[in-house]
Amino acid sequence: MQKITIAIDGFSSTGKSTVAKQLAKHLGYIYVDSGAMYRAVTLYTMQNGWIDKDHFDVVALVSNLSNVEISFKFNPNLGFAEVYLNGKNVEKQIRTLEVSSYVSKVAAIPEVRYQLVKQQHQMGKDKGVVMDGRDIGTVVFPNAELKLFMTASAETRAQRRYDELIERGDNITYEDVLKNVRERDYIDSNRENSPLVKAEDAIEIDNSNLTLDQQFEKILNLVNTRLDNLN
Repeated sequence: MQKITIAIDGFSSTGKSTVAKQLAKHLGYIYVDSGAMYRAVTLYTMQNGWIDKDHFDVVALVSNLSNVEISFKFNPNLGFAEVYLNGKNVEKQIRTLEVSSYVSKVAAIPEVRYQLVKQQHQMGKDKGVVMDGRDIGTVVFPNAELKLFMTASAETRAQRRYDELIERGDNITYEDVLKNVRERDYIDSNRENSPLVKAEDAIEIDNSNLTLDQQFEKILNLVNTRLDNLN
């Protein structure tokens, strides 16, 4: 059976990684969370004191990119691959709102994107991969057999993100999360290098009113149609 590449793009907190993990597990494909890679670089930048509310030392980050090693290791207890930064599991640290508040700025740096896109190309060279992010269908895998673009209202996405953070024990307000969602939308859509845009041949999925099961079934039908056309 021939394998395909599935590229999933869209706004933050649209459930891209959730459905990508579901698809990868169901199909036996490799799942790559490209957003987690940018979050890991952001965490590395924060750990070195190169970014905070008042400054961002881009030169220091760019000159140290060769020291950043990102990998994914499957955790059988969780059922998905966790992110490692220079050999250390950082899955939990990269999901904080503080990392979220800086990740769009870090991801907008051309050298950062170049470095990570190079790694992503390598990960997907043999197909059988599901990757989600902001520019997967337009930059990383422009020839992907199936491209999806996920969207939902900012309020819906903020509520989902807020519920996740509260469940984890974070002390945060809904208003702060909504503000972060809107700021990330603006930066992601207006950055000069690889802005968030829907690929011309991408299928838009608005999941504002879809359950996870409904979303998965809808997307799995699209995948099966593509596979039937190939095999």
